[in-house]
Amino acid sequence: MAYDIAFYPGDGIGPEVLAAGRAVIEAAAPGVVEFHHIAWNARLVAETGLAAPEDALDILMPFDAIYLGAVGDPGIAPDHVTLRPLLEMRRGFRQYACVRPAVLYPGVVSPLAGHVPYGINMTVVRENTEGEYSDFGGRHSVSDGEEVALQVNFFSRTGIDRVVRFAFELAGRSERRRLTSITKSNAQRHSMVFWDEVVAGVSGEFPDVNVERMLVDAAAMNFVRRPQDFDVVVASNLFGDILTDLAAVIVGGMGFAPSANINPERRYPSMFEPVHGSAPDIAGRGIANPVAAVLAGAMMMEFIGEAGAAAAIRQAVAAHLEDGSVATPDRGGSGTSAEVTEDIVRRLDV
Repeated sequence: MAYDIAFYPGDGIGPEVLAAGRAVIEAAAPGVVEFHHIAWNARLVAETGLAAPEDALDILMPFDAIYLGAVGDPGIAPDHVTLRPLLEMRRGFRQYACVRPAVLYPGVVSPLAGHVPYGINMTVVRENTEGEYSDFGGRHSVSDGEEVALQVNFFSRTGIDRVVRFAFELAGRSERRRLTSITKSNAQRHSMVFWDEVVAGVSGEFPDVNVERMLVDAAAMNFVRRPQDFDVVVASNLFGDILTDLAAVIVGGMGFAPSANINPERRYPSMFEPVHGSAPDIAGRGIANPVAAVLAGAMMMEFIGEAGAAAAIRQAVAAHLEDGSVATPDRGGSGTSAEVTEDIVRRLDV
């Protein structure tokens, strides 16, 4: 059986890093995946006013998964226009669990002193469809000089319960069985207190998982001060977005940060992407670090049921990073994206 994957390179360095991920997947699991090119990007905005067709979700619905490079190029179109397809996929396909692992691999130096390989190994589960990024609000009193912008933080019991339950299940399968729930309930007495109450209710169903509540400002401090103590972290849309960038930096940078946008019920396709963005300033130069895209590909392979290929890809990436002889400029080397890809492929044990 071949899995049908929507291959969605997007903008900037997206096509370069996604090509690397595709090459590694095809080498790790020949004939298992069939990629279908999705030619949507910021350049469409000039032609149609949109970065993807109106029926984009209908087009993507039949696929087993979506493999995304990056979207957005402010030099071509505004970010709020080019990012809309990404947000519509997350909401429309109920990809409510955004899973972002942060692992300190061998050969990668953390900016924090004293951390050994795999000593930092956390997974942040970000609520992906509601919260601070919900599309409720508007601009008011525009014409009378007293303009007001209102952005509503929307939280539902269903939305919180399902992502928290997903995080508990993930923590229950980890060796450390620890879950940290991030809020700001001392200041946001409606939404975040509500979140805390749902976490407390769900925790009773997972007695083997140790739960810690932490305010987001303390979490930001502790990600730096003691990142080794975190296992599975669950947070709202905004807090998870900010903390995962911090987590990526402490394990070496955004070039090592994969992401999965998951619909756990599998009623809709899930989407897998690196989180570094489109980086248009280096696009076309062949020097983008493809490791995050390759690791996102491993997450996708594991999700569709190809655990062996996923493990082989992760092992090849770890061996490549530990050796360090081939590296892109962001890692202090002079290698190209293609050379990094070739080095990972030759290390595959399949």
